[in-house]
Amino acid sequence: MPHVIVKLYPGRTEEQKQRLADAIAEDLVQIAGCTEDSISVAFEEVAAEEWPERVYRPDILDNMDKLYIKPGYNPFA
Repeated sequence: MPHVIVKLYPGRTEEQKQRLADAIAEDLVQIAGCTEDSISVAFEEVAAEEWPERVYRPDILDNMDKLYIKPGYNPFA
């Protein structure tokens, strides 16, 4: 606990993903009070043309009540 999955378009370098994972883990330790050895962070790259059905609908649209930050776009609008 916790396991964080970051879904994004392809194109970030391994260095960028590692830096982001490190920053997420650091914030979880400082803000949520987790121990570093209890944290896992994964990246799932999703092509732009697949984003609406693989990410937006199931993770965002169907879970608006769980989002603390809502996106300012809707690919179905």
